[in-house]
Amino acid sequence: MLAVDDGQVPQQLAQAPSLLDANGASPVMQTFEIRDQHVKVPTIDLTVEPDDLWERIRRGFSMPDLNTDLVTDRQIYYINRPGALRQIFSRGQRYLYYIVEELERRGMPTELALLPMVESAFNPMALSSAQASGLWQFVPSTGKTYRLEQNWWVDERRDVIASTNAALDYLQYIYEMHGDWHLALASYNWGEGAVGRAVAKNRAAGQPTEYQFLNMPGETRYYVPKLQALKNIVAQPELFGITLPSIPNRPYFATVESRVPLDLATAARLAETPVEEILALNPGYKRPVLPTNGTQSLIIPANRVDTFLSNLEKHDPASAAWKTYELQEGEGLEGVADRLGISATRLRQVNGLSPRARIGTGYTLIVPSESQGERITLANMLPTKPQAGAVEPPSFIVQRTVVRGRNGKPTVIERKVPVGAAPIKPFAHGKAETAPAKDKDQEKDAPRGKHGKSKGSDKQDEKPTSEKTSAKDKSTSSAKEKDSGKDKPSAKEKPAVHEKSQGKEKAAGKDKAADSKAESSHKADKKDSGNKSKDAKDSAGKDKKHH
Repeated sequence: MLAVDDGQVPQQLAQAPSLLDANGASPVMQTFEIRDQHVKVPTIDLTVEPDDLWERIRRGFSMPDLNTDLVTDRQIYYINRPGALRQIFSRGQRYLYYIVEELERRGMPTELALLPMVESAFNPMALSSAQASGLWQFVPSTGKTYRLEQNWWVDERRDVIASTNAALDYLQYIYEMHGDWHLALASYNWGEGAVGRAVAKNRAAGQPTEYQFLNMPGETRYYVPKLQALKNIVAQPELFGITLPSIPNRPYFATVESRVPLDLATAARLAETPVEEILALNPGYKRPVLPTNGTQSLIIPANRVDTFLSNLEKHDPASAAWKTYELQEGEGLEGVADRLGISATRLRQVNGLSPRARIGTGYTLIVPSESQGERITLANMLPTKPQAGAVEPPSFIVQRTVVRGRNGKPTVIERKVPVGAAPIKPFAHGKAETAPAKDKDQEKDAPRGKHGKSKGSDKQDEKPTSEKTSAKDKSTSSAKEKDSGKDKPSAKEKPAVHEKSQGKEKAAGKDKAADSKAESSHKADKKDSGNKSKDAKDSAGKDKKHH
């Protein structure tokens, strides 16, 4: 069939004749006129940048798809929450262009631009129970490993530019380690050491080593399916009845430098932009006043750069809405607050001080000025820990009790008691009269070592374990710490420790029943000693495996 497309000739189909017809006569040309226009297949010119950022992201999809029931489950979860999904996309429009630009510059899959949706729902102020912070959820130790500054003024784990560069560095590192993006993503959530051990275990057992076949915590098992579900929704939003917000394929923000002392409220006024927008673009600053050491970097909307620079030339630095005050000898925060005409509660909030924090001479306070009537809601800017120089009273004390076991050997029981809590009742026969309930967090199957770059140790191991353990569990845990000299066992190992302590209690019961016979008691003591040696050996083995 030959298609003829000419503006001056009607479209026709010319039937190619055979060499001879049925009677051997010369062939006859037959022409058929087609009145309807041909349907043209749309083409994509990859040399031309699309106007829509979502289309640019789709073009860069290059990870292998994961097709499991958990992906379907997460798709249903997201499409049943359209309001939450819209909020995530709305937050992301500030940061997506920069992330996509960096991914393409590094030659990485653009699916990774959706990862902050899984990590933090594109909330740069998100903070997990393990103190992971920012769009990419770095814990403090890994943030330091990737040179993310964390001090009284800034926390670069929340900084959009710094944290994105660090996260992509880390993702490249673990991808080169495993050679598989799904395993790299699992490592980002669980820790590369934990994923490496799970892969080695499956390989030794002759089982598949792909992501979906590994034995992993529940959060990690759902981690890649969440990203795949979001990828599917972005790839075909009309299929799921979702309308993506329009995001132009151009920079949303720009970085400007200023040698003039600024605070965030003044910067918003100079840029003629709402304070909330400036806070969303500069979440790394922990104080309303920008650091005064050297040049100050500030991120503002790209369409406000000229306005900001123009207004900055006319700005009088003496009109700053925030000032600093250094405590003199004998002064306290309450007295300074009264003299400055501000409530002590407000002054503590601005400076990130808890009601229990004590400060002394030489401590620098940030004081808001009410002259211009500019007030900032700083609840989401407060640091997660007391700042340097502020002394926090201890939240608990360690109580040690010495008890004597059946074998005559003394045992030290340690317990952390919250300050101000009721005193603990004395122990009777080596057991607490009332054992506190086990903390629910211990039974939660959470990943260990999220984003942890270390030689076999996982990042979330630094999170302190629950204080609500029984006396027996605490004793066993203390013994393990002395043996290993390192962190406590992970949450998944604790039930095994609890079972061993129950076993020892049963053994103690047998000793009590046979207490009348010296020979039986001697055998029971030997058995109990053997059990303790076995427990210590198992504990050392677990610690060696964990670290």
